[in-house]
Amino acid sequence: MPATTAGRGGPFGGARRQAARRTAWWRRAVTRAGAAESSPSGGGRWLAAIVTALALAGLASLAGGGWLYAKAIAGQWLLERAWTKAQDGHPAPPWPWADTRPVARLIVPSVDGDVLVLEGASGRTLAWGPGHLDASAPLGSGGHAVVSAHRDTHFRFLRDVAVGDEVLVELPDGARRHYRVRRTYVADARTLALPRTTLVPTLTLVTCHPFDALVPGGPGRYVVVAEAS
Repeated sequence: MPATTAGRGGPFGGARRQAARRTAWWRRAVTRAGAAESSPSGGGRWLAAIVTALALAGLASLAGGGWLYAKAIAGQWLLERAWTKAQDGHPAPPWPWADTRPVARLIVPSVDGDVLVLEGASGRTLAWGPGHLDASAPLGSGGHAVVSAHRDTHFRFLRDVAVGDEVLVELPDGARRHYRVRRTYVADARTLALPRTTLVPTLTLVTCHPFDALVPGGPGRYVVVAEAS
């Protein structure tokens, strides 16, 4: 029986050149954030990290025009810290009060897409990063896994993804699952339904559509379907 996808997806980006510039800018912001950390240990380090991230996010908000962008940048930086600890065998929440955690890294080399995916796809989670739909199969498994994100932040690069592009899912233990994009299409969220099971391991990425919409929250969804290769 089909399972309805998460209510909201997220924003993507512009052309390949514009996406590359924005990705480079995001990486520079992360690098500056990492260099700015200089607090002691324990709770002090957490506080300093969060304050630094939010300060950078505030600047990004002024430059980019929205709190959503600020949270997106701060969230991915804090998630990077948590992801590194998970890979070292010491899983930790991205921030002390977090009710989610990074469960995989999603990489699309052809469009410089590289984001950490969070557990769960609630609206609160999607503000910080892409979310894995709980009702779908675990990422990297043999089933049908679904990931949703905002079109103007974490999934903005989906606009430039084409059939045949490679998609990688990296797990905390370092293992990678390889997928190939088989289909992209636009659907109405009110009627969109994805199968719970598929004949081959499948990864479906969902975000809002159109990418350049001035008013968010419409019923349009952009769907990218990739199968294990």
